[in-house]
Amino acid sequence: MIDYIKGDIAELTPASATLDVNGIGYFISISLNTYSALENKANEKLFIYESIREDAHQLFGFINKQERELFMHLISVSGIGASTARMILSSMSPSELEVVISSGNADMLKTVKGIGLKTAQRVIVDLKDKIKVSGNHEKGDITINSETANEAIAALVMLGFNQAPSQKVVSKLMKDKPDSTIEQVIKAALKIL
Repeated sequence: MIDYIKGDIAELTPASATLDVNGIGYFISISLNTYSALENKANEKLFIYESIREDAHQLFGFINKQERELFMHLISVSGIGASTARMILSSMSPSELEVVISSGNADMLKTVKGIGLKTAQRVIVDLKDKIKVSGNHEKGDITINSETANEAIAALVMLGFNQAPSQKVVSKLMKDKPDSTIEQVIKAALKIL
């Protein structure tokens, strides 16, 4: 199993990163939290979860071991696949997710697309004893550019949402809070869509 990949960031989108390691580009699916940590960096080390199935071989990358561990806990829950786990980790930070699970806040988990009440309750029941709140709250300073709305829409489309509703929601969010970062816009949009 691959533990981590360290290399130059060849391409970066809110849903994926391509790391160039000695001329080989590794396409890695990432969460929005990892995207925020990678912005404006030339190279980085991502902790990897390798998903090998009959029809696909995917790499999921995480900025730290805490996020990877949460991902692995999430996919161990019946009914939660890799895409849903990534969606959860894109909707809230690892620290927020730890608090939500340890406090049993099923309503907060239900705000994530594709998570209903039963699934939210199953996540809490299955993981409550496994999750320890680390108190490791990370806030990154993200520079805002004029393409925030376009990048947010592109990220939502890559996460499986349709273009038109994504544009509508992002436009409304940007109108309400024009100084929002891409991450804030996407997180808010994930709760609405």
